[in-house]
Amino acid sequence: MKKIITLLLTVILVLTGCISKEEASKEPSKEVEVNKEGFPIVDEEINLTMMAPGTGLAEWKDMPTLKEYSEKTNINFKYITPPMSDFQTKLNLAFASGDIADIIYAAGSSNLTAGMEVDYGKQGVLVPLEDLIEEHAPNIQKIFEENPEIKKSITTVDGHIYSLPAINMHPTSGWYRGPMWFNGQWLDALGVKELPKTTDELYDLLVRFKTEDPNGNGEADEIPLIDVKMDSTRPWLLGAFGLKEWGIDEVDGTVRYTPITENYKEYLTYMNKLYEEGLLDSETFSQSDEQKKAKGQANRLGLFPDYFSFFTTGESEEEAINNPMFHPLTSSVSDELLFPRSPGINRGAFAITSNNEHPEASIRWIDYFYSKEGREYLNDGPEGYLWEKGENGARKYLEVPEGFDSREDYRGTLTPAYGITAPTVTARIEGVELTEFDKFIEDETKAKIDPYAEVPIPLMYLTNEEQSTVNTIEVDLQSYVEQMEAKFITGVEPLSNWDKYVKTIENMNIEQYVQVYQDAYDRWKDS
Repeated sequence: MKKIITLLLTVILVLTGCISKEEASKEPSKEVEVNKEGFPIVDEEINLTMMAPGTGLAEWKDMPTLKEYSEKTNINFKYITPPMSDFQTKLNLAFASGDIADIIYAAGSSNLTAGMEVDYGKQGVLVPLEDLIEEHAPNIQKIFEENPEIKKSITTVDGHIYSLPAINMHPTSGWYRGPMWFNGQWLDALGVKELPKTTDELYDLLVRFKTEDPNGNGEADEIPLIDVKMDSTRPWLLGAFGLKEWGIDEVDGTVRYTPITENYKEYLTYMNKLYEEGLLDSETFSQSDEQKKAKGQANRLGLFPDYFSFFTTGESEEEAINNPMFHPLTSSVSDELLFPRSPGINRGAFAITSNNEHPEASIRWIDYFYSKEGREYLNDGPEGYLWEKGENGARKYLEVPEGFDSREDYRGTLTPAYGITAPTVTARIEGVELTEFDKFIEDETKAKIDPYAEVPIPLMYLTNEEQSTVNTIEVDLQSYVEQMEAKFITGVEPLSNWDKYVKTIENMNIEQYVQVYQDAYDRWKDS
């Protein structure tokens, strides 16, 4: 027995010694002094991890903008950039495992939702930013002082800011999605001088697209209207039926759920008519964006959505000037020209997690991109790649290297601020002469979007209790509405079953769901 006890004591002492050696070998994280202004941000190099959605155009570690900024700041990153299509899943897994990066970059509110901000903020996984901003982020603080509604829109009910926004002050800031574009070659071929202003006029034009061979190849291969799951065209078409959003919107202080309104039924009836007559692409609910673009490059599309039309058609910017932007429509149920407007703010663009040992340095790192100099640097990258200074000091753009289809594709290899919700201010770069395409985009926006666009509902946060209610209802609700839209439009579900559809939604506690947003809106309005 004595031998056994002695052996046990020996094992315990050995293990204790091993643990002590392990603990001794772990160096405590050094407190790094953060410089108040200028570069470098820290005198001694630090290393952090960043998780962001990747576009696949280049590895972030190889991007000149990030490489040069790392040298300027003395802050190095290990970049975790899953593809955009996988990003939400990867982010959720990282949160669930606790192995979350130091910084979450460009997630956007669709991936780092308002509910996640509140939930993970309450748990202490996301770090409150307001005190860090006040002490270490003068550019962000200045934006808040000049635009108090921005701070209001990113402050949760508990008074904390858990993520920074992407702020859009560009002339196209009102775009809710990439617009819809008409094929200008087809309009010319058919002698169309005036764009449709009503749903009936649009229907008539789509019929002509289908039946009069506007692409001139002698084949009946024209697709009058196309989309991928209606996600891009829906916002613009709903406006014709007096609706600003596919879900919650607000009219004169009253919140409603639009997918159970009679106006929405009229939208479904109209879209079903287009589908049944072959005016809406039969593959709308099954195809990918790449398949849509392939049809555009084959000159088979009459009306299509994209950020710029040449992204779909493959044309040059000069040729794309001939493709006019879709004009808002009226209908039998709405005589008001209406489009949804983006609030110009996308939350969830930058968050610091509790794993981050250097939050002060991190907030200073991002603050630069909210200054004029910093936002232009992030947008166009360092001098010598996309641009150089001209004789008068103004920015002069260089020729795009061979191997790139467009300047945008090349830019996407230089900077992360391409196709994602980058935390910065998007604005027109000063001192750059506008191209004819830039002027075209601004003129179309001023004529066809700005006068008619309204924000569906302000950006608001919910209380924990409200968020819990919404979470309980929303998943099944959204899934059902999405499925039924496709079924109604394609005729799989006849619109004679509309009342049954509405009753099903009412049984999903839609009244309680709407009341949550009504209370949140009333609170926002009174704040």
